[in-house]
Amino acid sequence: MRTVRLLSLALVGLLPPHSPTAGQELTFGGQLRPRFEYRDPISVSGGAHQSWISMRTRGQLGARLERNVSLFIQFQDVRIWGEETSTQGDYSADNLDLHQGYIEVRSDGQTRLAARAGRQEVSFGGQRLVGAVNWSQQGRSFDALKLTAEGSALHLDVLGAVLADEITATHDTEEYFLAAYGQLLQAGPGTLDFYGLYNRGPDLANTDQATVGARWWGTKNSIQFRLEASYQTGERQSVDVSAFMFGARVGTALARGKAAVTLWYDYLSGDDDLTDDEIKVFDTLFATNHKFYGLADYFTNIPLHTAGRGLQDFAVKGSYVAASDVTFQAEVHSFHAAQNAGLSTGHFGEEIDLTASFDYSPNLALSGGFAYVFAADGWSNIGRLTENALWSFVMVDASF
Repeated sequence: MRTVRLLSLALVGLLPPHSPTAGQELTFGGQLRPRFEYRDPISVSGGAHQSWISMRTRGQLGARLERNVSLFIQFQDVRIWGEETSTQGDYSADNLDLHQGYIEVRSDGQTRLAARAGRQEVSFGGQRLVGAVNWSQQGRSFDALKLTAEGSALHLDVLGAVLADEITATHDTEEYFLAAYGQLLQAGPGTLDFYGLYNRGPDLANTDQATVGARWWGTKNSIQFRLEASYQTGERQSVDVSAFMFGARVGTALARGKAAVTLWYDYLSGDDDLTDDEIKVFDTLFATNHKFYGLADYFTNIPLHTAGRGLQDFAVKGSYVAASDVTFQAEVHSFHAAQNAGLSTGHFGEEIDLTASFDYSPNLALSGGFAYVFAADGWSNIGRLTENALWSFVMVDASF
């Protein structure tokens, strides 16, 4: 925990002298987001179809104080419609939680420095490895300290997060996450991201893992591109790790900017021998996997959801802006294992995703869509999906 202590000292160093002056500016906000979903089958092992309505309710307060000091507090309630024990007798607020609550201190000058301490959302780059997972109603936030340095050519974030502490009633081990994520803002026609991530614990699983990588992305002559690669080493569950991933994307605008098409390929390494003394399957850590591997969310936990075989994702993605407030999107994925490792086939299957969104106003958006999954034998071989599947949703997102 030495790094976290050092970040604490750095935060104290940025704090201005004490001033009793009251807050100068207050901002209020909120969000209400009900979402209907239908899934058939309800689970990867089969079963009847199921439909439900979940809802996120958030309220937040921001305060800008003297000398570049600000506070942010955000509460949320996430529930399934009908889960209360009764319409009158249940008032215990079981689902109410602090989603974010932090203090931030910023400096003036050509190179801007900031320190943020508290519970906070964290998203690095395209959220390939660390993201806020906004699609899920609960989202993700960390108890963390983050230092930021930003200039005209470089942006750098340094993070120390406590994931579990043995002093609490809910954990008997310590677990934490450290990260450094930088961006060279002018690297040819694009931006170059580079990062080092470290996660440790819990002690019983003996995870001591480092991930390093880079991501180059931008636009050249109306062609949008992304190239990225990561390597993992250390220990995971007391076993040596040597894993990697790489991905590429290239796309262009069509129909005078109203449409776009993108070709997409990702490779996440897998184990060719599940019985040896080395883990070779890539771990996506705290990623927002919903935006990468199909909207039906059959790959939200990698390596678990590929049974250690890794993943290859071949995809074509397209979008069309029918009007200033209406957008259609389509994706086609073909999923394959990176390593068969005893499977009769490494072909998991295909997925088709179709979505539409309508911005009724700046504060109200409607969206809906569906995904159809064609399950191949590879999915049933690892016990994940034994039949074709359908998932659909309709969502209302109101915020202020």
